[in-house]
Amino acid sequence: MKKEQIFEFFRRLAEANPAPETELAYGNTYQLLVAVTISAQATDVGVNKATRRLFEEVKTPAQMVALGEEGLKAHIKSIGLFNTKAKNVIALSEILVRDHGGEVPADRAALTALPGVGRKTANVVLNTAFGMETFAVDTHIFRVGNRTGLAKGKTPEAVEAQLDKKVPGPFRLGAHHWLILHGRYICKARTPECWRCPVVDLCGFKPKVLEQGAKPPVAKKKVVTKKKVAKKQVVATKTA
Repeated sequence: MKKEQIFEFFRRLAEANPAPETELAYGNTYQLLVAVTISAQATDVGVNKATRRLFEEVKTPAQMVALGEEGLKAHIKSIGLFNTKAKNVIALSEILVRDHGGEVPADRAALTALPGVGRKTANVVLNTAFGMETFAVDTHIFRVGNRTGLAKGKTPEAVEAQLDKKVPGPFRLGAHHWLILHGRYICKARTPECWRCPVVDLCGFKPKVLEQGAKPPVAKKKVVTKKKVAKKQVVATKTA
């Protein structure tokens, strides 16, 4: 995707949703950190359901430590990997109390040093809570970046680097929210809803689904003939 196309891509997404926000429910920065930390392999709807009562009771790291691991498990047991997540949240809360005065640090290195907090989680917190121009690459952004040609990469880190390089100034703060929402509701994994996509003409994805109810064209399988196999064996022998 060329420079002018990228600008138009985000201009249209911004026009459709001028103030994009995370769909995770939280009341303060600490609750945001907890919500993102336990959201791995879970939906935002599921996380919000699990944390609704939790966040009424727990608003600070000290309160989370007082609740304890078993108490936290009782709140988030509907979420996958809740045992490990509860252990990490209690551990990171203890560190915040001990080393950061009970506050969430506005620093990526300090955040990723916390148990259960990876680069993606840190980027979400830095962007959403502290207004930093970061790009939290989840499965949606990874798919949209590669599928559209906006930011291609074999790893989330590679896609993040491309976004950091290519996203123009006016859209950097909201970019990861726009891309997540676009991937979640329009550019879906199995069947992208291209017929209602506002950036369909800018997208490099070839098997577009332009009619509602249609399925993406099935890619043709490569036919490997005996002649091609023999040729590969000869080449392999020569280069061995």
